[in-house]
Amino acid sequence: MAALAVLAVLGTAACEPGQLGSVTPVAAPSTDAVSEAAEQAGADAAPAGQSAVDVLATLAVKGRAPKTGYDRDQFGPAWSDVDRNGCDTRNDVLARDLTGETFKPGTHDCVVVRGTLADPYTATTIEFVKGDGSSVDIDHVVALSDAWQTGAFRWDTARRTALANDPLNLLAGDYSANRQKGDGDAATWLPDARGYRCAYVARQVAVKSAYGLWVTPAEHDAIARVLDGCPGEPVPSSTAPQPQAPDVPAGTPPQAYADCAAVRAAGAAPLHRGDPGWSDGMDGDGDGVACE
Repeated sequence: MAALAVLAVLGTAACEPGQLGSVTPVAAPSTDAVSEAAEQAGADAAPAGQSAVDVLATLAVKGRAPKTGYDRDQFGPAWSDVDRNGCDTRNDVLARDLTGETFKPGTHDCVVVRGTLADPYTATTIEFVKGDGSSVDIDHVVALSDAWQTGAFRWDTARRTALANDPLNLLAGDYSANRQKGDGDAATWLPDARGYRCAYVARQVAVKSAYGLWVTPAEHDAIARVLDGCPGEPVPSSTAPQPQAPDVPAGTPPQAYADCAAVRAAGAAPLHRGDPGWSDGMDGDGDGVACE
């Protein structure tokens, strides 16, 4: 396959107070270098099925590094064909996560033009049509800016390109939810669909483990709180289809829970007074925390 085109891009991220340094031109790495970096990350990944709680315990906990020098182009050209299957990463993820997909004729079943997404972030069904621009996004589960500030600033572009195109770190999801998330980590953003939160943070843990990224104290604690309600949640493999948020019966408020068993099954435990779904009847000791 032809080598990736060479880019020379000057970063545009402004320095924050107290930050030093500037963005240097970025040259796109060779496909061989990116593929080798992806293979190494795969070798370093925690075994699929291992408890996310156990993998979380192996991650370093540190403060966030400065954002100095961050630019999307530091993670290589968008949607490269890292696995060399002839399709770019975006279409690979659409083909994996959509159902009933149809492909553009003459693209060897590569370019997805239509399909249906059972969106894990909102527990809604979205009809995707190529070019609509406002229905389905491909989300970096560990946002690239977050990765930069938790270790990726030290890497070469090949490793960063591998992360940006790793199926383990990519999910098709609702466009608006992805925009709301921005570059947030688990401490600042979690999916509205509480039934998906366990799988979501487990995937973040898996990505950070595979690439040797650290977590901030607030991020660690937020992930741990989610996993408290689902201690057996496994880390996923990079090839497994995304798990879907459980369906909500028609007419049932999405954040109503019958009891603490339902809260735990939804990955929402513990609840704090004021959280959606809170009920005083679940707080037996009256301490403002239910379903511990």
